[in-house]
Amino acid sequence: MDAIDQIEQLFERHGSQLYEGQLRESVSALEHSLQTAQLAEWAQADHALVAAALLHDIGHFIDPVGDDQVDDEHERRAAALLASSFPPAVVEPVRLHVQAKRYLVATDAKYLAGLSSASVHSLALQGGPMSADECRRFEATPYAEDAVLLRRWDDSAKAPGRKTPSLAYYLPLLREFHTGAALKAPRTVVGSLDV
Repeated sequence: MDAIDQIEQLFERHGSQLYEGQLRESVSALEHSLQTAQLAEWAQADHALVAAALLHDIGHFIDPVGDDQVDDEHERRAAALLASSFPPAVVEPVRLHVQAKRYLVATDAKYLAGLSSASVHSLALQGGPMSADECRRFEATPYAEDAVLLRRWDDSAKAPGRKTPSLAYYLPLLREFHTGAALKAPRTVVGSLDV
């Protein structure tokens, strides 16, 4: 089974799950991933960042912790899964998207007020706002800007009932990176505006 088949299987098995307890969100894991990818496309992000947006939470499906009182470090599990099949432009924003939340809370006075209660809960588990030194180190990290963009789409991708393209719409994009081949047809339906 190649990496894309494994990713598809993870979404099929776990995508319908709703986060439980303090981490409960208003959409399923798959709906959230599809909405995040759609927002990236609407922002005309490059293909790598759209792929990262789709895959940013896939670590929740790999050896789930099942305890909403500890940081599950899903971003690390996702990066480990993706590193052998995707370039850093996909992997690094995924790996950094939790740190981007901590960064934004520390640097944007309005950001915290816009977080869902589940994101506020996980923020405390993930270390809370960054210190000034952590912010400087984060800003100097390759792909930090992409991670911040991804984080903002992530936070906005929790709308129940929002129409999105299906997972099948994004699989060719993932295969583009896995095979190293360019997409055969342009993605003219940017985020499927007309779904």
